[in-house]
Order: sequence, then structure tokens, then C-alpha cells
Amino acid sequence: MKFLKKLILLIFILPALIAAQPNNYVILISFDGFRWDYANRGITPNIDYMKKNGVSASSFQPCFPSKTFPNHQSIITGMYIDNHGIISNSFEDPFTGERYRLGDDKTTSQSKWYLGEPFWETAKRNGIKTASFFWPGSELDLKYRRPDFVKHYDKSFPYYARVDTVIKWITLPYPVRPHFVTLYFSLTDTYGHIFGPNSPQINNAIASVDSVLGYLFRRLKAVKMNDSVNVILVSDHGMTEISPKRIINVGKLIGKTGCKIQNSGPFMLVTPPKGKGNFVYNILKQNEKHFKVYWKKDIPDYFHYKRNPFISKILLVADLGWSLERKEVNKFRMKGNHGYDNHQLDMHGIFFAIGPSFKKGYRTGTIWNVDVYPLLCKLFGISPRGNIDGKLERISFILK
Repeated sequence: MKFLKKLILLIFILPALIAAQPNNYVILISFDGFRWDYANRGITPNIDYMKKNGVSASSFQPCFPSKTFPNHQSIITGMYIDNHGIISNSFEDPFTGERYRLGDDKTTSQSKWYLGEPFWETAKRNGIKTASFFWPGSELDLKYRRPDFVKHYDKSFPYYARVDTVIKWITLPYPVRPHFVTLYFSLTDTYGHIFGPNSPQINNAIASVDSVLGYLFRRLKAVKMNDSVNVILVSDHGMTEISPKRIINVGKLIGKTGCKIQNSGPFMLVTPPKGKGNFVYNILKQNEKHFKVYWKKDIPDYFHYKRNPFISKILLVADLGWSLERKEVNKFRMKGNHGYDNHQLDMHGIFFAIGPSFKKGYRTGTIWNVDVYPLLCKLFGISPRGNIDGKLERISFILK
């Protein structure tokens, strides 16, 4: 009798569950730190396949600052960094003294920091199953704000095994399988930092992640889903060469003024003690060489980076390739960095897309990363949030 009841229940519920799921699939892939021109070096046959058979942009513009966590949030929420709240990889709430810190699972999983709605949350509200094999911000402490399937970040998890897991997810029984999946790979960012963007080592990393992309295409073909899956490949930012010969010692400039300094390298947030704001600003302004200094209210509008209450009173932005440091650096080991003015071409990443929804062999100019969220909504036929900065009209022309 119990079996019969379950069978009857299944007969009535299953069609409803299937009807709620869309027919198409999207796999959104991030190659962290994959600069716009890495795909033009003749070592990426699988990206070349995407170019020939899908959509390719000349570059993919990040938001300022061109850092990892902020821009992954901009991609997935369609919001400028000013608005979604993750203003840097690490920062402080000046009102409580609490810190958000890259690498600290406790803080990066706290929902209170994330003001935007990621696409997986929008999709879930519309009955679409979602999954994430790594994406900054996907492991939030509130279940309804997480994808249905989530992998805890583990940098050492084998790349090909990540693809195998995604294939396993999208071939689950139809009512429970995810139709939107994210994939993340950090290799090109790591090698870009350590060896620089023009090194033999970065070329090896580029070829390596491209081979993983090829493996994904082969696996999709093997399960006969290559004609129903849209694959979007992006990167959060680019990379530029840096040198210990191009350092600005901010600590030496401002001396023992008691300033609170956050971040270093491409940009710096400075909070002077009460009553010393003009004094600190004037010192920095008088020594403004290879960097720009702004009062928060005077930060250029094109940065979209001055309304968030966590942004400090003074912002320093280094010239491309220069590094702002709190003190003289004796062991300056990195050869590449990012976080600079997002309009600098070296900070731009990649955008490629292939699948049944995209035009074939279509080349376009620069695409903005905040426009990916409304594009995803269009692909699934759902309404985007009304408070986003992304615009569908800037990107919808790449669809069939």
C-alpha cells in the first residue's frame, strides 16, 4: 500500500518537477587572471574552436578595482563593485571593525557582506536547479543564497576531475539535475603573479587550462549534450608586469601619521586619523608621481567606486606596473599583478561563448562583465533584478 501511494504521488509530482526545469543548459567558466591576449598566442586550440563556432569578444572589461572576488561578484550579480559590496579581496567594515578577508572561509561565507543577488539565487527563485564547482561567493551561510550543489573551495582539486563532476551533475535524473553550473580554475592567475604575463611558464598554464576546456567539450559530446549546452568562458581580470624597481613607498611619504592603510600594489585605501585628513592628502598630492590620489568624493565616476560606505576617505591608484607599498619591500617576488584602472587593456580578460543560443563565428568588441548577469537571465527566460547595473542591450546582439 505504501509503495502504491508513493507511485501515485510520483506520477503526479514528476511532470510538475520536469516542467519547472528549462530545456537548455549553461556552464559558466572562469579562467582566473586570463588576460585578453593570452588567447592570441597560438597555443589555445580549444578556445580557437570557440572563436570559430561561437562568439568571441576582443576583450572583457572588469570593474575597478580589477581584483578576483570583487569581479566574480560583478559577473554573477550584474552590479558594480560599489553596489554589491565586495570592494576588495580584503577590507574592513569601519563601523564595526570586522574584516572580510580572502582565504578566510569564516568571513567570506557570511551573507551580510554580499549585497547583490547572484544569478544562482535568481534562478532558484524561478525553479531552476543550479550548481557551482567553485565561484567566489558560492559558499554563503544561508542555504537559499547558495546553488543547489556546491563544492567547498579546494585549490588542489584536479582540474579534469572538476569537469567529470560537472558532467555527473548535468546527467542526474532530470528533475534534480542543475541547468546552470559554474566552473573555476586559478592556474593562469597563479602563474601570472609568480612568473609574469610574458613568461614561458604562463604559456604552459594557458595551454594547460585550454586542454581542460577541450576535455569538457569531449565529455559533453560523449554524453550527447554538446548540442544543448551553452558554454560561456570568461576571466575576472588580466595581468601586467611589475618590478621591484617600480615601488612607491607610501609609508615613507606619510610617516607616522597614524593612518589606517588597506590594500597594496595597484591601489590603496587610506583612512587618516581625525583632524589629519588634509595634512595627509596634501603630502600625497605633493608627491603624486606614478600614482593618483583622490578624496573619496572626487573619485572619477567612471570607476563606480565612491558610494560604498566601506571605501576609505582617500584612494590611491598606481600607474600600470607600479606598486603602492606601506614600506620598502626587500623580498619583492611577484612578477605580475592586477587591480589597476579597469580601463587599462592589460587588466581586461576574455569572453567566449558557444552553444545553441549563440551566433556562430561572431566577433565583437569589448564586453562589460556586469552585462553577463542579464544575459544569463535572457538565456533562461527569467526576469533580472531591478537594481543591477548590467544592461541586456549591450550584449544581447551575440544571441541568435
